[in-house]
Amino acid sequence: MKPIRKLAFVVNDEKEGALELARELAKIAQASGVHCKTTIRAPLPAGFLRGYDACCVIGGDGTLLGVARESAHENVPIIGVNRGSLGFLTTFSAEEARTHFSGLLGGAFRVDYRAMLDCSTGAGAHDLALNDVLLKDEINSRLVRLEVFADGELVTEYTCDGLIFSTPTGSTAYNLSAGGPILHPSAEVIAMTPICPHTLSNRSIIFRDNVRLRVFNRTKDSRLLVAMDGQRNLKVSARSPVEISIAKRRLPLAQRLDYSHFSVVRAKLKWSGGFVEKS
Repeated sequence: MKPIRKLAFVVNDEKEGALELARELAKIAQASGVHCKTTIRAPLPAGFLRGYDACCVIGGDGTLLGVARESAHENVPIIGVNRGSLGFLTTFSAEEARTHFSGLLGGAFRVDYRAMLDCSTGAGAHDLALNDVLLKDEINSRLVRLEVFADGELVTEYTCDGLIFSTPTGSTAYNLSAGGPILHPSAEVIAMTPICPHTLSNRSIIFRDNVRLRVFNRTKDSRLLVAMDGQRNLKVSARSPVEISIAKRRLPLAQRLDYSHFSVVRAKLKWSGGFVEKS
């Protein structure tokens, strides 16, 4: 990749050591002649990344999710440095960031373009999600009756606590907790996973990348909550469908040249397919 000459830092100052690490990395960048600016504002101001070569997000995955829309709109790669817990998106540890930062500034990274979901509620509300779109009852944790169509064809009707529509990137988030599948980030699909459905069979459905999904709320006296990445909510009128598809914009995510998705999954989830024999 091209060397980074203009770098924006987005820092979650509530994470221990995040500000100190940001100052340390900024000094490394400035010593290499890189122009830097920093914000701790959330949500990110519109246009903050315009004209920059990369954005270094220091915090947790939630911090990165808060930057994803702006990054996708401006096509600015995100370097995610983890100061949170799991860190599926913020894949660089603090020590890895210190060790590799000079190389990153010199262009020693690759960019993965991650699919995002485009969601419209028919009420003039429209947004992008990197991980998932959640549909549930607006106020109560009660059952909802949701009718799902794919390209105009009825898929099925769910009586459940809600539905999760997930990108491959988001498959290790809420989707996984609800029993959905792990998807490789390069897979061009959408996963739909019901939450606690009233049925003896609970299975996710995988849709192709160019599908257009429409969900109707058939629950009497109920309004839907449409949550984007667990951070922003869209308003939806009682009779309007929720429309979901793969967005035209992608999130550019900077990774080490030797990045391995399943290595991250194994490490973060303590995942092993084997067993240890007792001696």
